[in-house]
Amino acid sequence: MSPTSPQINPQTAGKSYPPLSVEPMDPQLTTIQPGGGIIINLEMLWGNWRRFWLKTFRRGYVQKMQNTRKGDFNPCPHEVLDPRDLKYYENQGGYYWDAKDDPFHYRSHLPFAREGLAELLVLSALFFGGMALLAGLMLSSQVSGLLAIIGWFLVFALCLLGLEIVWFFRNPKRMIPEGEGVVVSPADGTFDTIEEIAHHEFIGGPAIEIGIFLSIFNVHINRMPVAGKIIKLAYKPGKCLNALRPESTRENERLEVYLQTPEPTLRPMLVQQITGAIARRIVCRLKPGDELSKGAQFGMIKLGSRTVIVFPKEEGLEILAKPGDKLKAGSSILAKYTAPENAD
Repeated sequence: MSPTSPQINPQTAGKSYPPLSVEPMDPQLTTIQPGGGIIINLEMLWGNWRRFWLKTFRRGYVQKMQNTRKGDFNPCPHEVLDPRDLKYYENQGGYYWDAKDDPFHYRSHLPFAREGLAELLVLSALFFGGMALLAGLMLSSQVSGLLAIIGWFLVFALCLLGLEIVWFFRNPKRMIPEGEGVVVSPADGTFDTIEEIAHHEFIGGPAIEIGIFLSIFNVHINRMPVAGKIIKLAYKPGKCLNALRPESTRENERLEVYLQTPEPTLRPMLVQQITGAIARRIVCRLKPGDELSKGAQFGMIKLGSRTVIVFPKEEGLEILAKPGDKLKAGSSILAKYTAPENAD
């Protein structure tokens, strides 16, 4: 059977889907980065010093931020003085600032992923700093021969690693395709698997599953494949197998985003963020009940991984991408539903 032309079960033609109830937040998702990590711990330590400094030397600023803060509870295990304190807890509800009152809102419009700014600064400082230090030692020493070759090779390698970190965390602008029934890719990467599922529990019937492999050279920001409401989030700890291995889809650590499109279609869909051998940090800013537009950013996977999307197989579905295609999140069209639902 051709993967670009799945057979349609006539029993599902024009199928209508019931509205789904929003489920409570998965209790494992206490932060937007459930796997933790060294950088998040460093940021928490820095936050303690920053809050001490603000309360001691910038009381006017602290009062101003408290006056513009909205929300009815503190979702964090620490004080919230400004929006930076909410970075890892914005999926918990509670306090927030409007964009006009947020002095750090510009960070969402930088050409780099906001979720990865700390890693970008720390890792690039380590690699470029190490490169500069080693280059200085090489220039000031009398090393020659094989040791000189090894030393300059290490300088070059550190430079490449620093450039890769900068490249990895980029956040390019994307043109989001318009039109009803259009399903866009939730991730950059290579379309490498497609599977027809006879019955998917969440979809409530036949479904198509598409897997996308993200190398370390791809943009790693995830985007909504369609406009929709978040019905449920589920975090599942697991292994960190190479994301190229087929079993990684079932066995690796992952975060599942269950969503439903608006009326009249109400199609259920599922997006899975899956770790890899190098990428072990999933970030998801969503919470149940959120409503997002098609192509909206909702998280990322740090340093190489896999993303899977599952959507209903029904009459009028056309798969417009094929295995081997290079996809761009938010702009590459995976599939389109032509409109039996719009027929009289």
